Amino acid sequence: MAGNSQRKGAIKKSGKGNPTVGSGGRVRRGLEGRGPTPKAKDRPNHKVYKQVNKVDKSAAARPKRRATGHTDAEWIAGRNSVVEALREGVPVTGVYVAEGAERDGRLREAFKLAAEKGLTLLEVTRNEMDRMTSGAVHQGLAARIPSYEYAHADDLIGFAEANGEQPLIVALDQVTDPRNLGAVVRSAAGFGAHGVVIPERRAAGMTASAWKTSAGAAARIPVAQTVNMVRQLKAYQDAGCMVVGLAADGDVALPDFELADGPLVLVVGSEGNGLSRLVAETCDQLLSIPMANQLESLNAGVAASVTLYAIAQARA
Repeated sequence: MAGNSQRKGAIKKSGKGNPTVGSGGRVRRGLEGRGPTPKAKDRPNHKVYKQVNKVDKSAAARPKRRATGHTDAEWIAGRNSVVEALREGVPVTGVYVAEGAERDGRLREAFKLAAEKGLTLLEVTRNEMDRMTSGAVHQGLAARIPSYEYAHADDLIGFAEANGEQPLIVALDQVTDPRNLGAVVRSAAGFGAHGVVIPERRAAGMTASAWKTSAGAAARIPVAQTVNMVRQLKAYQDAGCMVVGLAADGDVALPDFELADGPLVLVVGSEGNGLSRLVAETCDQLLSIPMANQLESLNAGVAASVTLYAIAQARA
């Protein structure tokens, strides 16, 4: 009979109940999607996954330096800054020039240095360069440097032992000026130190400015970060090092310093406040640099350089 919904095969159209005919009823769950398709690099059977996870056996066989962290990649903006960075051996990974930039002597020198070093030279729009350099005054030229990989502070003593030398480590206590950090790194490399230790927080890091001031020395000497400077200094003491801090009111004057030829950690304080209280209390000895005028003082970079020179002379 027409309209008889009770006949065999009839479909209930009221939307209620549980339909038994058609694929949209009880088997609906079987038609549900399984989510987005994983990326190729996340699919074990895909060739891209195998390429990404391929093990370089030759690299695995080489000893690796433990790292504690790294900074974000940075930009050096401005023609003078880029040229100086290329001259000083800063590890630039690419040089960028803005479209329509006026060709002058500095730009031509930057191109020449980049070509000699085999660096990539790319032309971008001015808007793109403004974005990359966060609105800095770039004068149509910028360079990119990679993130800095910090060494592990505990490994610096091992570097000295590997060379058969008494450890000489420079620790910076909350030095906030990256130019001072760069100067200390340069002096540490020049006077035979085995590494520089800096706090992880409230201190200058290996930025583009520090790289430039170090004149490329940051590529020759490890810089390590530590979460707790006092704890790290105590670890060096446990390893047999004497920890000596620079202080204007130190108990021993630099000419009378007698610990230079042993395992040594030299601690340099911040530009304005010197050593913090806890760091000063942790030091085995406080060392002062005699000055002709008591009103005169040296910044962290210069003070470290003077002291490292004296230590190098005593060790020689």
